[in-house]
Amino acid sequence: MMARLLLLVLAAPCFISANKVTPVQQVLSMLEEMKAKGEKGLAIEKKVFADYTEWVDDEETKLSQEIKTGKDTISKLTAFIEKAESDINGLKSGISTLDGEIATMEGERKSITTQREEDHAEYVKVAADYQESVDALAMAIQTLKNQDFDRPQAMLQLQKMASKVHGMRRVLAVLLEMDESKSAVHGGPEVAAYEFQSGGIIAVLEKLQKKFQKQLAETESAESNAAHAFDMEALHLDNLVTESKADREEKATVKAKLSGESKAAQEDLADTRKDLADDQKTLSDVKTTFAEKKSQFEANQDVRAQEIEALGKAIEIIADPNVSQSYSKHVKLVQLPSKLSFLQMGSGRTLARNNAAEFLRSKAQALSSSVLAEAAADIAQNPFEKVIDMIKALLEKLKEEAASEADHKQWCDTELRKNKMKREKKESQVNTLTAEVEEYKSSIQTMGSTIAELSKEQAELAKAMSDATELRNKEKAKNLATIKDAQAALDAVKKALVILKDFYSSQAFLQTGKQPQVPEMKAYTGMKGGGVVGMLEVIESDFARLETETKADESENARNYANFMSESKTAKKQKHDHEYKLSLQKDEAEFQLQQTKKSLSGTQEELEKAQSYHEYLKPNCGTVHVSFEERQARRKEEIEALKEAYKILSQKSS
Repeated sequence: MMARLLLLVLAAPCFISANKVTPVQQVLSMLEEMKAKGEKGLAIEKKVFADYTEWVDDEETKLSQEIKTGKDTISKLTAFIEKAESDINGLKSGISTLDGEIATMEGERKSITTQREEDHAEYVKVAADYQESVDALAMAIQTLKNQDFDRPQAMLQLQKMASKVHGMRRVLAVLLEMDESKSAVHGGPEVAAYEFQSGGIIAVLEKLQKKFQKQLAETESAESNAAHAFDMEALHLDNLVTESKADREEKATVKAKLSGESKAAQEDLADTRKDLADDQKTLSDVKTTFAEKKSQFEANQDVRAQEIEALGKAIEIIADPNVSQSYSKHVKLVQLPSKLSFLQMGSGRTLARNNAAEFLRSKAQALSSSVLAEAAADIAQNPFEKVIDMIKALLEKLKEEAASEADHKQWCDTELRKNKMKREKKESQVNTLTAEVEEYKSSIQTMGSTIAELSKEQAELAKAMSDATELRNKEKAKNLATIKDAQAALDAVKKALVILKDFYSSQAFLQTGKQPQVPEMKAYTGMKGGGVVGMLEVIESDFARLETETKADESENARNYANFMSESKTAKKQKHDHEYKLSLQKDEAEFQLQQTKKSLSGTQEELEKAQSYHEYLKPNCGTVHVSFEERQARRKEEIEALKEAYKILSQKSS
């Protein structure tokens, strides 16, 4: 290309201008301008690509870090979810096992309670039989001791008592069994036994009495031991059931908390995977685009370098004194194949140049194009040969700018669209997370107030229960003391009545018998004993009524206290359970608040990065007042105008 240009320039006729500039000098000047322009374009392109390379490096670093962070987050979330689900399954199994154990222990508790009730009923029956036998023996012994019966009479007396006194039949059965046993051993009744009076029978009865008393004591001891063993076993089972239920409640609470955390982690995992896929695609797009741009840049640089090298060699050749001086010295003006003279040719080219300049000025005015206006000015001020090359260069420049602008617009459109989508997405997420943070704060504040109120109410209930217990203990002590005093007084009054009644009854008996002997005196019948007895009977009735009423009051007070304590304990437990559950919910809400704040901070940071990148794009992609399509259309018209100017010049140069 350069060789042909040199041949054309050297072979073309030229003229001596007013300032004595030779065609060789003009060519040298044009070549130097072209080289300078090429070197400038090379430097500009390097600078643009260096800036682009730096941006790509920063973007790759940022995206690689985000991808690494996303992968780490996915790994952590996956591990957390797997562990949480494993723990949840373990807790489910543990809860199921505890449910079975609780059911078994409650069934066992019910079973031993039923058995204890049956054993106690049997004890009551047996103890009553033994007690009746002991009481019957005591009565029989006392009866036989009061009168001297022989054995048959004693036995007859015992048989009579058996029909009236509970427990005497058992005694007779034992005596008869003993007689039959002795008869079987000795072959007949012992004669001495029948010769004795009732003393022998009494000894046997006393022996039986001791035996029954011992059996009664053993029965009572066995009952006491059985009751104690039941109480201990029941307490043990109750404690186990309480502990198991508490353990189950704790496991259920932990399971619910883990389930909520696992669900939240699964949602975070899905979002993180989506963000990771977006970042990986963006990184891939950046790398692909960079590779394409780099390939084109390297090709451009190679072409530019070759062009500059060729221009340099051409300048070196033209600038050689052997060329320039030899041209001035030896080259003469030659006639062109045309019949026109050199001056005529120069005049025609000037006209063509002026026509082209005028045409471009009119087009520049019509299109408001600074490019065409500058081209018109350059055409008017430069030689004809340089004008054609200028138009060619300007045409190539406009075409390159159009292509470059199209590529840049496509890149800008893509980046701006992606950036806008990301900013809108992150703004939406920031708004959502901000609302969630405020909602969590409000919920935590409400739960905190409720927890404080529940704690206060529990404290009030505890104080009320403590006050009621203190009052109940004082009241119970007072009632028990009153009952004890009433019982003691009642016993004393009864004893006094017995003594007085015996005395007055004996005095009444004596009055109906023989009169006392000398010395003669009036019979003393007491100090109006009937009135005293009546008063004592009233007092006895008062004490009995006091005991009965105090016992009734004590029973009623105890029942009311028990009801109050039961209701208060239930209410306190409900409030405590509510407070405990609210505390767990508050802890969970506080945890979620922190997680949401972290998410908000991360999302806000991503939004700021997207906004920062948008600020970077704005000056590079520029907000213009003329659309790309309008600019492309105007550039096309500029190119067409330049082509038309080139055609005007070409026609005049031929």
